[in-house]
Amino acid sequence: MIRTAIMLLFWALTMPFAALIGFFWAFLSGDVNLLYRTFNWGAYAGVWLTGVRVEIIGRDQFDHSRSYIFMTNHVSNLDPPIQIPLIPRRTSVLVKKELFKTPILGPAMRMASLLPVDRGNRDAGIEAVNAAKAVVAQGLNMTIYVEGKRSFDGKLLPFKKGPFYLAECGVPIIPMTIVGTHYAMPKGRFAIKPGRVKVIFHSPIEPKDFGSRECLMEKVRAAIESGLPEEFRQNALTTGDTGAQRGTA
Repeated sequence: MIRTAIMLLFWALTMPFAALIGFFWAFLSGDVNLLYRTFNWGAYAGVWLTGVRVEIIGRDQFDHSRSYIFMTNHVSNLDPPIQIPLIPRRTSVLVKKELFKTPILGPAMRMASLLPVDRGNRDAGIEAVNAAKAVVAQGLNMTIYVEGKRSFDGKLLPFKKGPFYLAECGVPIIPMTIVGTHYAMPKGRFAIKPGRVKVIFHSPIEPKDFGSRECLMEKVRAAIESGLPEEFRQNALTTGDTGAQRGTA
């Protein structure tokens, strides 16, 4: 509980100051990159203060100058503040619409092109996917938690079909696996335990190489699952993603 309080206190003290500088520069220059980088730094540093340490694997195996759709599993509230700062260049992400009502954070997310989504409203979900297509068309990355919610036990939940309509954008998909946050802060627990977290970037997947969204979904699922510990895999994988075997400090 103390570690969580330290993280929240750090965010409470640093984020308003960062927002003041970032908002001022964004309004002055029309460039939100400083605001985006500052919030990412604060998010990542706050998690680091809790004793969580991150190992990054496979980030050197794709071109950082182009846009991608990152699709990842989701097991903890720690996932976004760890993963988003590790993605090269700006990325948008679908965020619960309620968070956009938060002072400072809400306006910052809007300026950074993050997208609100009402998970209980199917029509709103369709609108969010269409908005995501527009974001990708602008040249930004898009990060999707393809299960739609956090897993209780670390195993993959069924994937939502909506995100795979983004394949129509023709942008490569990079599956990601995050491991360890399930232990550090599982769903339903507020306190954070120190520990080791692994973030795996798998090899890019070209949607045009697949005849259907279902086949693409199966490929992405197999890649993400290949990075999970064996006890969390629901299917025996005969071949692993080679990118998951290469690391970068």
